[in-house]
Amino acid sequence: MKDIQQSDSGPASPECHGEVVAAGRRQRGARVLKGGLRTVVFLCLVTTLVHVVLVFLHVAPANTVSKRYSPAINAWVYPYFEQNWRLFAPDPDSVNRQILVRTAHTGADGSVKVSAWFDLTAVDNSAVDHNAFPSHTAQNLLRRAWTSYTETHGGDDKARTERAVMIQKYLTNIAADRVAARNSGTFDFIQLRVVTHSIPVPGAATSSRPRTPAETRLLPWWKVTAHGK
Repeated sequence: MKDIQQSDSGPASPECHGEVVAAGRRQRGARVLKGGLRTVVFLCLVTTLVHVVLVFLHVAPANTVSKRYSPAINAWVYPYFEQNWRLFAPDPDSVNRQILVRTAHTGADGSVKVSAWFDLTAVDNSAVDHNAFPSHTAQNLLRRAWTSYTETHGGDDKARTERAVMIQKYLTNIAADRVAARNSGTFDFIQLRVVTHSIPVPGAATSSRPRTPAETRLLPWWKVTAHGK
């Protein structure tokens, strides 16, 4: 009898068919992965390019382009990409500021409950003192927020620009969040008081000079999202 052998062109076995299907799936998965990787790289490059252009327009001298697209530039730069050249030309504070906050809550019967003053600066100082690696938040968050507020509002506490409104909300949120973290009860208004003490110049020549009195600035009551409910 002659042996009947299956030709090479005959139907494939189930095992071979499964291997072909698996190989096709792996190839499709690899193509999808490569396509996704290319998309991510492209988006990163575009974002980097846009960031560089916007920051360049922000720090460059005023020109037609920067003036025309000023709202978009400021919305991208502030507050996370603000350029502060004091790193290269430091201008240390010549005063000590004590920032305090109090809250108010209006009850259902129309009565208003006002809390005692809470010293935000003292909390930051306690987090920095005797700490070898104090956080940037404790050192600069509140201080820089207040400095930006004075730069944008002047002395009348009126927000005349979009940036001034943003800085006011920023300062308000910092104070409200810190008070809420103390579980001090329900409140929907906050008020800040800033006491400024001048730092005397060291030396015997100035020791006999009268101490400059502290300057107190009381800000208006600001409405905030209700806390403590």
